[in-house]
Amino acid sequence: AQQLMSGVSTYTLLSIPCFILAGDLMFTGGLSRKLVNIAMVLLGRRPGGAAIVAVASATAFGAITGSANATTAAIGKATIPEMVRRGYSREFSAALAATYGPIGILIPPSIPIIIWGVVANESITQLFIAGIVPGLLIAAGLMIMSYVHAKRHKIPVDEGRFSFAALGHALKDGFFALMAPVLILGGIYGGVFTPTEAGAVGVLYGMLVGVCSREIKVGELPAIILRSMKTSAMILFIVGMSSAFSWIMGFNQLPDRLGEMLLSVSDDPIVILLLINVLLLVVGSFMDELAAMIILSSFLIHVGATIGLDPIHLGIIIVTNLAVGLTHPPLGYTLFTASAISGVPVDRIIRPLIPLVLSELAVLALVTYFPSLSLFLLEVF
Repeated sequence: AQQLMSGVSTYTLLSIPCFILAGDLMFTGGLSRKLVNIAMVLLGRRPGGAAIVAVASATAFGAITGSANATTAAIGKATIPEMVRRGYSREFSAALAATYGPIGILIPPSIPIIIWGVVANESITQLFIAGIVPGLLIAAGLMIMSYVHAKRHKIPVDEGRFSFAALGHALKDGFFALMAPVLILGGIYGGVFTPTEAGAVGVLYGMLVGVCSREIKVGELPAIILRSMKTSAMILFIVGMSSAFSWIMGFNQLPDRLGEMLLSVSDDPIVILLLINVLLLVVGSFMDELAAMIILSSFLIHVGATIGLDPIHLGIIIVTNLAVGLTHPPLGYTLFTASAISGVPVDRIIRPLIPLVLSELAVLALVTYFPSLSLFLLEVF
């Protein structure tokens, strides 16, 4: 019981309910729809345009919420009907929503990255920076697959001409949506406020924009706050219980024993990293990503230190693995969210999902074996 309470009694964890509430306010305030409108004007008139717009919008919205499910739900609701209208199958549209949602937990501010920073006692700001390129690589891979899909299935291209007037109108309407990630991430990287304080800034910004634009009525705020409280309570309960279980594992020296078992297979870092990825992909298929991260943290930190793995790089490998785990059965949260908002049964989403997941696995391999992809921005900032 003491470990459960101490596991959630960390100042940094205050950012989790703040970012959840900020994302909920911005979704209800129509910011996701405005981001989609801007992306549609810029990218909608090319092969695969509507699908590319969906991925670009998810990337931008992920930089506001830090949540995979919120990104899938918010952007999926706005883009799946438009993709179907433009000739994409509802199955592919749902599969794409399931795979672009996890970009939200790599592009900062990311809730799993915050939790890993707390568990591993690493700089959350540095972890945020390290997650940018992997998140963008996943987005790029999904865009390429969307382009290939559109060409292969001869999806018609919008023949309308680009209009600066339309772009200007979309930018004007979506100005505050674009400023949200600039404010939050710029404040963190500029040293104006900490990641925890950034969550509170996001809440204030989302509330002011939503109320002042009349997208949110003051009377709706209690229901939005209550909904975010429920989500936060579920996440923090998982964190607390997982912290207690992790302590039990440490007390019984299980991380050391598991580490010795893994290292007995091979002492080659390439093989060890492959085994870690396989383990995380399997565990991520059956366990909540936050619980898996915390329960396995002491074991993974021990193995990472043994083979000389940079702890920031290790954190990004773990989050990328768990992001992929969100997209496929049997526990894939974003897969079931995409099924719910599209009305397509899960079994019909699987076939178009396969090439999209393979593109994410390719990015995972690059992130794992080329540490500079994650770490080079740390030298810049």
